[in-house]
Amino acid sequence: MHHEQDMRKMGGLRKRMPVTYWTSLIGALALIGTPFFSGFYSKDTLIDAVGDSHRFGATYAYWCVLLGVFVTALYTFRMIFLTFHGPERLDHHAQEHFHDVGWNMKGPLVALAIPSLIIGFLTEQTVLFRGYFSDSIRVLENDDVVAEVAREWHGPVEFALHSFLGFAPWLAAAGVLTAWYFVLHKPAAGDAVRVRFAGINLVLDNKYYFDWFNENVIARLTRGIGLVLWRGGDQTIIDGGMVNGSAGLIGWLAGVTRQLQSGFLYSYAFWMIIGLAALLGWFLWRI
Repeated sequence: MHHEQDMRKMGGLRKRMPVTYWTSLIGALALIGTPFFSGFYSKDTLIDAVGDSHRFGATYAYWCVLLGVFVTALYTFRMIFLTFHGPERLDHHAQEHFHDVGWNMKGPLVALAIPSLIIGFLTEQTVLFRGYFSDSIRVLENDDVVAEVAREWHGPVEFALHSFLGFAPWLAAAGVLTAWYFVLHKPAAGDAVRVRFAGINLVLDNKYYFDWFNENVIARLTRGIGLVLWRGGDQTIIDGGMVNGSAGLIGWLAGVTRQLQSGFLYSYAFWMIIGLAALLGWFLWRI
C-alpha cells in the first residue's frame, strides 16, 4: 500500500487480502475473548477470578476489567471494519503500488491463527488447575482465587457455555456492534458524537495527557535534577573541589615548602638551631 499505515485510508481489503483478513479476524475474535477461542479461556478465567476475590477493591477491579472487555472489542473491530470492510479509500499511490503479501508473511499468520482457535480449549485445565508451572508461580492460600474457579470447572465446553450467563460475552458483542454502527452503518454518527463530546474526545486524543505529563513534568524535572547534580555535584564538588581542589592545595603547599629549600648552608643551620631550641624548650617544660 505504498507504506500507508493509516486505517482511515484503507477499507475494502477483505477481497484483496483474503488470508490476511481471515487470520486477522480469528486473532481479533481471540483477543476480545470470544467463547471457545484461546483468548476466552485466558481472559474470562481471570475475570471470574477477580469476581470471586474478597479483597478490598476487588469489586471495583471487576467492573474495570468488564469495561475493558467492551473497549477491547470496540477498538479491535474498529480496526477490522476500517481496514477490511466498507468502500475502498486507497489513494492513487496505494492503488498503483498495492500487492498482497507473500507466503513468507501469510505462513506465520496462519501458524498463529490455528492455535488462536484451539490452544485454550486444549490446555486451560492443565495450565491453570494442574500445576503446569509447578513451583515457578506460588500463590498464598488466602489469595488463591483461581482455586475458587477450579471448584466450578467442569470442562472447557461447559465453561464456555456458562459464560453466556455473565456479562463478558455480551459486553464484547456490544463493543463489536458499536464499532459496526459507527464505522460501517452510520459513519457520520461518529463525527456527531465526537463534536458533542469534544472534551472527552480531546482527552482521549491526547491519551489522557500521560505523554504530556511525562515530557513536561517528569522528564523536565529529571533533566533539572540531573543538571543540578552535574553542575553542583560533578563540576563543583567532585571536579572543582575534590580533584582540582586537592591538586591545587598540594601545589600551593609544595610552593610554600619549596621556599624552605634555599640551598644555603647557613639557612639550614639556622633552622636546625631553631628546631633544637624548640625541642629543648618543650623538654624543659615537660620537666
